[in-house]
Amino acid sequence: MQITRQADYALRAMLYLAQMDPAQRASTSLIAQEKNIPPSFLAKIISQLSIAGLIHTSRGARGGVALARQPEQISLLEVVEAIDGPISLNECTNNPDVCAFGDDCPLHTIWCSTQAELIEKLRKTTFSQFVPVHA
Repeated sequence: MQITRQADYALRAMLYLAQMDPAQRASTSLIAQEKNIPPSFLAKIISQLSIAGLIHTSRGARGGVALARQPEQISLLEVVEAIDGPISLNECTNNPDVCAFGDDCPLHTIWCSTQAELIEKLRKTTFSQFVPVHA
């Protein structure tokens, strides 16, 4: 399993915003430059993150982008799912009826437990864990 490039870029952009002073806003061009994200790609990502309620955007001379909540209130899972949708290691993990082997599949249990562990790890990991603590 591999997250999409778009989700990776979204995580980088959110990390950039989490490391800013909460009163600041960043321009998308600055985020793109600092995090090596193609600007046109970032515009789409910013839109999706805004729709998901993870960031606030505003236009104008004092505009820009900022987190909608504190970094400790935003998980990596929220960002990945806002961009890629629900995590699924295999289509059978969310719908066992699609498996030709049904209940006899020896892999179903491992796929489900691995997916659950990944989701829980991403849910428990917030952006505050990547923000340096200043004395």
